[in-house]
Amino acid sequence: MPSIIITGAGSGVGRATALAFQNAGWDVGLIGRRQAPLEETAGESNALVLPCDVTNEADVEKAFHKAHQHWGHLDAVFNNAGVSLKGAPLDELSVADIRGLLDVNVMGAFITAREAFGIMRKQTPQGGRIINNGSVSAYVPRWGSAAYTASKHAITGLTRTVSLDGRPFNIACGQIDIGNALTDMAQAMTQGVPQADGSVAVEPVMDVKDVASSVLHMASLPLEANVQFMTVMASAMPYIGRG
Repeated sequence: MPSIIITGAGSGVGRATALAFQNAGWDVGLIGRRQAPLEETAGESNALVLPCDVTNEADVEKAFHKAHQHWGHLDAVFNNAGVSLKGAPLDELSVADIRGLLDVNVMGAFITAREAFGIMRKQTPQGGRIINNGSVSAYVPRWGSAAYTASKHAITGLTRTVSLDGRPFNIACGQIDIGNALTDMAQAMTQGVPQADGSVAVEPVMDVKDVASSVLHMASLPLEANVQFMTVMASAMPYIGRG
């Protein structure tokens, strides 16, 4: 059966996606910083629980090696782990907080993609698929989100380059850009969040299961086909026309 490693699998989009792949019969590897949430995601399935800090290349290498040895082949990776900061003007964000976000959202994604690329390039049969979690913020920012928005623009650059560099090795790379999926991180949307005109408004949200099914669709395509970019969002969220 096909195999996938999912980062940030202990909660939110990562957990929902892991459950969708488990239910679809995939072998699933669960990466996250804390073991207990990963075990909760795994439940009674045969998913591999791989506690790991994605900003630590030695941790990532060890986790990927364990999964690859166990399965014999790595078919896909969902590069999902990420954090956000409370909205604020740029000069009110601490440099330490900005560095921390960029370390997870950018360096963590690069380290994960780098490890996946190396395995997929060298394994037999060669190839695989990397799916990066972007955001609608990879295209249009929210108020007060300079660090997060910059990190998601970086993910788009990573996606494009891995897609290009992976061609000779049968490695496909795509990106899912998510808007207002109802997770713990998005609960604020239901209470009211700052808008570009200075107002505060409740925003529509969507079921996170719809994100999970979209990632499953992307991963289930044959390597001859690729969803380069997919935007999945709450239909009525203020994205089109934002700002």
